[in-house]
Amino acid sequence: MSRLRRALAGFALALTFAGTAAAAPPVWVVKDKDSEIVLFGSIHVLPANLDWEPPALERALKNADDIWFELPIDPQSEANTAMLAQQLGVLPPDGSLFKLLPPEDAALMSQVAATYQVSPALLDRLKPWLAEIALAGGAYRKVGADATTGVEKIISAMAPQARRQAFETPAEQIGMLSGGSSDEQLASLRETLHEMADKPDEYAVLVKAWIDGDMATLDAEALAPLRKASPDLFKRLVTDRNARWTQVLDARMKGHGKTVVVVGVGHLIGPEGVPARLRALGYSVTGP
Repeated sequence: MSRLRRALAGFALALTFAGTAAAAPPVWVVKDKDSEIVLFGSIHVLPANLDWEPPALERALKNADDIWFELPIDPQSEANTAMLAQQLGVLPPDGSLFKLLPPEDAALMSQVAATYQVSPALLDRLKPWLAEIALAGGAYRKVGADATTGVEKIISAMAPQARRQAFETPAEQIGMLSGGSSDEQLASLRETLHEMADKPDEYAVLVKAWIDGDMATLDAEALAPLRKASPDLFKRLVTDRNARWTQVLDARMKGHGKTVVVVGVGHLIGPEGVPARLRALGYSVTGP
């Protein structure tokens, strides 16, 4: 799985999803005697007019005391993220991303940039991790998907009474994305380029699996490739974050009240996911 899919998973074709009537994106419920946490896996960028809200989540939002996101959902956080990306994601004046790539990969980046209408001159000035995000933006624009119709923005508007909390700051998240070695970043970029060229429907597959609550497909398509291709990157961006977030939620469960947690769906899947970690701590956890 590339950093593109990991960080911004949610690019979807404007299609009709053919899941069963009972299917819905997954929800987990964590309980003890006086606390409840509802965990919902997000797709950060979605096309408009996609019906995805499961009733269990809607009920939880009406009664939530607090909502936790990966990052604060507000204009200041978005501005800080963009500023930090600009500071940390641009090559030195004499740098060239095309020259960092082998000739065949440089040619592939030109092809992908043309397909998704991303400026090659812009890409050439970016470090590999930010180039992936720029390419993702082109892919989203091509199908009319937008962060304003993503899960976090919609959920934030659904529960005005709840306190907003965030697991990470923009600086922490950008630091994780930009912190890999040059070789690691280039390997991730190459994977993204091949993914965008060879599997144009891959994000539609992921979004359909999410809508259908298909945990096996989400694990196989969104986690297993990264787990195999780059164990260190997987640890830094998935496993370690899951462990930190679980500590925060364990402390929250030791209080009382009702909480909703909205993070990327990949953080909630499988034995390394947050639900499994909370279950291992002894909490009652229901869900997929």
